Amino acid sequence: MGASNNMQVVTTIEQLKTIVNDIKRQGKTIGLVPTMGYLHEGHLTLASTSKVENDFTVMSIFVNPTQFGPNEDFDSYPRDLERDTKLADSVGVDVIFAPSVEEMYPTNGGISIRAGRQSEILCGASRPGHFDGVLQVVAKLFHLAEPTRAYFGQKDAQQVAIIQTLVRDFNFPLTIRTVPIVREEDGLAKSSRNVYLSEEDRQQAPAIYEALQMAREHFLSSFHVEEAIELAQNHINQKTSGRIDYLQLLSYPDLAEITTETEQFLLATAVYIGKTRLIDNIIFSNKG
Repeated sequence: MGASNNMQVVTTIEQLKTIVNDIKRQGKTIGLVPTMGYLHEGHLTLASTSKVENDFTVMSIFVNPTQFGPNEDFDSYPRDLERDTKLADSVGVDVIFAPSVEEMYPTNGGISIRAGRQSEILCGASRPGHFDGVLQVVAKLFHLAEPTRAYFGQKDAQQVAIIQTLVRDFNFPLTIRTVPIVREEDGLAKSSRNVYLSEEDRQQAPAIYEALQMAREHFLSSFHVEEAIELAQNHINQKTSGRIDYLQLLSYPDLAEITTETEQFLLATAVYIGKTRLIDNIIFSNKG
């Protein structure tokens, strides 16, 4: 623990490649934890999991402009590299890659990755182009860090599903590892954006997870999608002053309509409480 780890912080692709090439030459495995910084327990759980499963862990800290829309919080997104460095070091991260925007995007040849139909629903419906930007940065990070495994939180279930599809369909030579949502004691999913909640907002926020649990129980006993969704919507509307952006029950990971063949389900929601957009989800199977 602590500084004895000799963690390095690098800001250029060249520095990162030198380290990665050296690790690869030794035949060691690499875990990649891509983040936008302002680390919380969810990120640290990803890093700790990588540490257990790989010889070497790279964490990227990069607020990626290509995944923010024109009216989104790119400029105000919380950033604190010094704090992040201490936290990453405390869980044994070996290298932090913290590039500038210019380092990551020096040129634009006009080639883009389109995220496809999975990106047009849920969070993607109100954020056109968002997942294109996610895939752009993730594809670059996968090539730069050459990870054996890359770690993502289940909180961004749609993002994970889309990245899993990219890796599967384009034969990226790595494994995607999904780590369960880390929650506060009252059930609220941990998020860098929780700092924006007022005291009153924060008291209402746990109703989101309660609603998802109620909908899951109802669906598993009735297999009635609409009823389950309505139950959850009513709970959120009664317990919070929030505005529901979406609340959907879909098959996972292909994010399509549920059929009798569906084995895994995603119950996902985004709710604006005050000005803060909170997302949460549950992934479950019909075996409970």
